[in-house]
Amino acid sequence: MICICGGGTGGHLAIARALGAELKRRGVCVIFVGSQQGQDKMWFENSEIFTQKYFLASSGVANKSGFKRLFSLLNIIKLSFACFGIFKKHKIKAVISVGGYSAAPAAFAAIASFKPLFIHEQNAHTGSLNALLKPLAKKFFCSYDKNEAFDYPVRQEFFALARIRSKCECVLFLGGSQGASAINSLALALAPILNQRGVKIIHQCGAKEYEIVRAKYDELGIKARIYDFSEQLPELMSRADVCVSRAGASSLWELCANALPSVFIPYPYAAGDHQYYNAKFLADLGLAGLFRQESLVPSAVLEFIDNMDLASISASLKEKINSGGSQKIVDEVLKNIKI
Repeated sequence: MICICGGGTGGHLAIARALGAELKRRGVCVIFVGSQQGQDKMWFENSEIFTQKYFLASSGVANKSGFKRLFSLLNIIKLSFACFGIFKKHKIKAVISVGGYSAAPAAFAAIASFKPLFIHEQNAHTGSLNALLKPLAKKFFCSYDKNEAFDYPVRQEFFALARIRSKCECVLFLGGSQGASAINSLALALAPILNQRGVKIIHQCGAKEYEIVRAKYDELGIKARIYDFSEQLPELMSRADVCVSRAGASSLWELCANALPSVFIPYPYAAGDHQYYNAKFLADLGLAGLFRQESLVPSAVLEFIDNMDLASISASLKEKINSGGSQKIVDEVLKNIKI
């Protein structure tokens, strides 16, 4: 049996789900160890992927100071001892960490009990826990590694609906599952110009600002396709020729899989500024636009889109990622342990 630990945010949990599902498909029993905080319970409390789920009272350390930081460290140590009991109960053979503070107790317990630890790093800028444990890990999986890059686990639908773009006839504004005020404002600023050009608009704006955004489009007399959140993201991407998006790891690699040229506006408060470094990875290759939110100018974004060589970028993005990322990672895990 294998333990997958970590989470907190959708980016971490999406990888936990993908790897857990692939292990289950191969007949390997998997348990999940996460936190009572963050999104862990929302994602996995009723999941059928995992044989058992544990949500511990873990919390972050990096954003704390003084006694609060010391208390969090002592709490991780205490929860690590609890993980020893969990490992013994389920006869755990290996641990896969997907990062985030909720990975700490089980990851430390794996090292202390000499169980193979495998780490998946979603971002171009390695998280503090993953950086600490990387030298002790049996294998470190990262899609940005120049020496040994592993394909990011992306759902097959994004690949299946990929196409090479050649002309900007539809723009997708994508603020993530929660929406993004800065991207919403940018979309509304560009909407009259795009509409005048006959460019269609698809806009996922988040539930919080949905009514405001919809009313603004009505006021402008523009018929945009507006969503608070959509489960049909592969289909929305397939309709678009350019995307304006945050730069979470999952979103970035889904856009690559769909061969959709993009302009990234990273969330400025992401831990370690990791969204900026994710976007920079593609921008440095000439495959994406990158604008800081604090200095965002709509006309500059529009000018960048106008000058994008969509056909060349789209074809190059398609070559940056292959399908089967989950399978290849699980292959490596199973190759290095005895189930």
